[in-house]
Amino acid sequence: MRVLTPLLLALTGGLLLPLAFSPYDHPWLAPVCLFALFWSWLNAKPLQAFLRGYVFGLGQFGVGVFWVYNSMHDYGGASPAEAGGLTALFVMILAFYPAAAGLLAAYFFGLAERQQKVLLIFPAFWVLCEWLRGWFVADFPWLQVGSSQVETQLGLGLAPLLGVHGVSFAVALLAGLALSAFNRNDWQRRGGMLGIGLILVICAGLSHIQWTQPAGEPFKVALLQGNVPQNQKWVPAFQKATLDRYLGMSREHWGVKLIVWPETAIPAFYQQIKDTWLADLRAEAAPHQTDVILGIPWADAATQQYYNAMVTLGEQPGHYLKRHLVPFGEYLPLRHAFGWVLDILEIPLADFARGEAGQEPMRAAGYPLAASICYEDAFGNEARDALPQAAYLVNVTNDAWFGNSSAPYQHVQMARMRALESGRYLLRATNTGITAVISPKGQIISQAPLFQQASVVAEISPRSGATPYVRFGDGTMVALLLLLLAVVKIRIEIPKCN
Repeated sequence: MRVLTPLLLALTGGLLLPLAFSPYDHPWLAPVCLFALFWSWLNAKPLQAFLRGYVFGLGQFGVGVFWVYNSMHDYGGASPAEAGGLTALFVMILAFYPAAAGLLAAYFFGLAERQQKVLLIFPAFWVLCEWLRGWFVADFPWLQVGSSQVETQLGLGLAPLLGVHGVSFAVALLAGLALSAFNRNDWQRRGGMLGIGLILVICAGLSHIQWTQPAGEPFKVALLQGNVPQNQKWVPAFQKATLDRYLGMSREHWGVKLIVWPETAIPAFYQQIKDTWLADLRAEAAPHQTDVILGIPWADAATQQYYNAMVTLGEQPGHYLKRHLVPFGEYLPLRHAFGWVLDILEIPLADFARGEAGQEPMRAAGYPLAASICYEDAFGNEARDALPQAAYLVNVTNDAWFGNSSAPYQHVQMARMRALESGRYLLRATNTGITAVISPKGQIISQAPLFQQASVVAEISPRSGATPYVRFGDGTMVALLLLLLAVVKIRIEIPKCN
């Protein structure tokens, strides 16, 4: 039982953690689940901590990203066995990150005091490994615990200040303080309860700060959700029907300042139709003083490469080429090792090129905007590139690949965190949902239902100014955590030297 109890506790915490996120929306579960994990790490040797972190990760990602199976089987052409095997492999890879957090904490800080572990070391390594998961090997920032707090005082208060990783640290610190509150030491127990109350009060106060300001007159926008079936989207016979659908929906909203179509709404290369169909669309929109942003593949004849792109049709035409691609969906990482995956999956345009960093911000409705495509709204640090110049954010995506699963809800929750971090409105147009207008406080103003053809119309205000997170990004939080660990390590080593 001494061996099994910590493992079962860690596994239970991992299995329950996805319920903190949308569509379940029980954010209070996040610190509870980390409480279970941190308890299992107390007094654990490095290998034990690794194993307990790994079973936690198996539960977290096994429940939280099971929808990867839908993408591969229902839309990627993989058989049930192939999709199941690839999903299991993906989950096992992701589980290494919480396992690494436990291993590093036990290996380098095994001699630390209990209070140092639960209040500093465990929270710091948890957040650092979440940060690593967002760019190192997995390139998958899904289910960062900070994103689950978008409607709580933690998210509202800390996201504009320190970003999603700062919110994650607060969640982990609450778990550590709760462990202190269960301590037999009376002083530490009271300190734990006081610390929890203090964090909540501070975050409540921070949530009332307005980091950005209106920068112009409000204007109306219309976001189109065409609900084109994924199995028809790239079939040439359905191309005209798709174009007619979006054109008809746009005509219902001529006169608004901006209309946004979803990712790859047009199943043809921009260069193929720019002087014909797109020219006609631009000419029809011009008398109404309506700009149109749409998603469309972009081909570069000189390099023989193609890109996932957004273009704007209006007084100031421009384009944006997607920079952060979806692994296995838009590009193949470690092609020499994983080339066989493309033989299993049947994904159209599955080998996009990356757009360059530092692209000139697009302009629409008279203001510069921060553009992102699909998966890119999961990366807060990248959304800063066009800020603070951009007056609002625009994300186009196609979540049809996920089917009727938790993924579309998780995805829009991350988009809400980007709005909070930047202090700006975010316009999110998707093929099948969730199409939404999100306020600078991360609240959904208006949204379309899943898997229905619909339009979302709302009024937004351009914003100016910069939140602390926009100014300093993730580097601030990462540097603080590394400095914190270095100070603790020095304090542990000083008695040895004496």
